[in-house]
Amino acid sequence: MTDHSDYQEVLSPNRYYDDTFDKEAIKLLPGEYYVTNRDMVLVTVLGSCVAACIRDRKSGVGGMNHFMLPENKAEAASPVATAARYGAYAMEMMINQLLKNGAKRENLEAKLFGGGNVLRGFTVTNVGQRNVEFAMDYLKNEKIRVVAQSILDIYPRKIYFFPATGKVMLRKLKHANNDTIIEREAEYGSRLKHADIEGDIDLF
Repeated sequence: MTDHSDYQEVLSPNRYYDDTFDKEAIKLLPGEYYVTNRDMVLVTVLGSCVAACIRDRKSGVGGMNHFMLPENKAEAASPVATAARYGAYAMEMMINQLLKNGAKRENLEAKLFGGGNVLRGFTVTNVGQRNVEFAMDYLKNEKIRVVAQSILDIYPRKIYFFPATGKVMLRKLKHANNDTIIEREAEYGSRLKHADIEGDIDLF
């Protein structure tokens, strides 16, 4: 039997039940996003990537993404054009789904996390800061107010986002083994070098 209550939810490869919070949960990996209109928890671990938690403050429809800008391929006339296009795509995909799920643009608010300086071996200095600056500029241009943030620094973060209430629980991973986080984001960054973002996103 089809569960029609979540037919509009997006991208759910890592669904589990969280005994701590007694809720259904979604774990997001780099490059993923998820939107829901139900009372659940969205979880991710961030190094230099950024997660935007965006919700309709009146209806409780909300979502989280986990993304990174690709490295610049060349110092062209507009060296960040490719990166900015990919970042905009990552944001617009989620916002589009929020609006499809009944969120109203004028009610959207955001909480922003990540951008830690944890990656080694990237040719672009401080990729985390670039991710944060892009996300802040994007949200400002879209007139989506940032109501809370925990950004930059040198530590990875684990984020628990509860869209129904807007609450976020954050833990800085100061003593954890961060190799898995670093390797996962480095592999994601490598994939982005070959990303081909085409076409426009329709916003509703």
